[in-house]
Amino acid sequence: KGRAAIFADCGLGKTPMQLVWAENVVRKTNGRVLILTPLAVAAQTVREGEKFGIECHRGKGRITVANYEQLHHYDSGDFVGVVCDESSILKSFDGATRGAVTEFMRKVSYSLLCTATAAPNDYIELGTSSEALGELGHMDMLNRFFKNDQNNSSTRRLFGEAPKWRFKGHAEIPFWRWVTS
Repeated sequence: KGRAAIFADCGLGKTPMQLVWAENVVRKTNGRVLILTPLAVAAQTVREGEKFGIECHRGKGRITVANYEQLHHYDSGDFVGVVCDESSILKSFDGATRGAVTEFMRKVSYSLLCTATAAPNDYIELGTSSEALGELGHMDMLNRFFKNDQNNSSTRRLFGEAPKWRFKGHAEIPFWRWVTS
């Protein structure tokens, strides 16, 4: 498909996996791959590349490593692939930043999300991941598989509680089938 996610626990080697993925995309397409990371992780990613013999550079290169806040300096037309490292932060970005990352990913042929915390407390993050990969949007996902209990309680609306989502009747098995697709 060219679009996938690695949801693997800490210490299982997501950084080498994403570097090898990026290297394979570069080899297959003779194009460039952008690896987006949180600010504190960019230098570590470059060091991991050196350790495994994968050439990657901050700022520019066949495999370019940059932090999310620098995305506006890059043109999606210059890349065939993008990796979002620690992609769980997509959920916490404001709408504009998440939208920019999602739009950038939509314009490249190859996309990879990597995180150790795909859905630690709720399922919305799986929806934002799906949306970033060009699949089902996060609100569409919620509406297909979940019920919003907040709509059922005037007390919750009155006190401004966050929406609480739960599976619709028999939607749990179809939801997990969709996630693994």
